[in-house]
Amino acid sequence: MKIVLKVSGMHCEGCEKRIQNVLMTLPNIISVNANHELGQVEISSQDNIDLEIIKEKIADLGFSVIEKD
Repeated sequence: MKIVLKVSGMHCEGCEKRIQNVLMTLPNIISVNANHELGQVEISSQDNIDLEIIKEKIADLGFSVIEKD
């Protein structure tokens, strides 16, 4: 499963690394690719993942997930 989230507040590679490192600790996560230039985080997992937990982890780091209309 792959999801892409729009995330605001990332300004540098350090921001990307912080998000990647935290999300990689979650169960079933295969890879995380954060890109501050695109303002997005791409997450690949083995099974379904709890999107709310991912959003909480990103918010705990001081970033915001932008909800689609």
